[in-house]
Amino acid sequence: MMHKNEIKNFTLHALNDAKFVKTALARYEQNGVSKTWEVVQAHDSAAVLIYHEEKNIFVLVRQFRPAVYVHNNDGMSVELCAGIIDKEMTLEQIVQEEIEEECGYSVPLGEIKKITSFYTSVGFAGSKQTLYFTVVNDAMKVSQGGGVEGEMIEVVELPIAQAKALMYDESIVKTPGLLFAFEWFFMQKEHQENC
Repeated sequence: MMHKNEIKNFTLHALNDAKFVKTALARYEQNGVSKTWEVVQAHDSAAVLIYHEEKNIFVLVRQFRPAVYVHNNDGMSVELCAGIIDKEMTLEQIVQEEIEEECGYSVPLGEIKKITSFYTSVGFAGSKQTLYFTVVNDAMKVSQGGGVEGEMIEVVELPIAQAKALMYDESIVKTPGLLFAFEWFFMQKEHQENC
């Protein structure tokens, strides 16, 4: 498990010339009433639930999120392997690249299967996330993972038997996409067992 980050001198500042997000004031008329709403324009993303078939575990990531730190002075979040869509690549290629960079597995494109897509942060951003699933094994391991270019990503191996407890453990910061992916996995497993 990654050691707790030592964060110092954390402050918030006005955002100018943003690289990944832009703030805006939406003005519109709804049913004859003029309204405004503050929005954030952000990249869409792709995420993947990784199941290691030999170890019977989920391969997840844990990383520091400044926006979470603002709320809990820890900032660590357990998440699916994911990346923003900011390259001229297919979503499957982005997912493939993120799996290798963050988790250290080389997965063939044909083994990355789409589950569905949904919108997140609908109250202020409305970004779309596309969710995938893949199965890995030890033969696919090519590195320790951990991300690139200064990313501090810890690979988390979560036994399947502990996934439901993590879902309801409010002391662990996790994303809705992770919760949905777990539910999807368990529904698939139950369906296969009942067939």
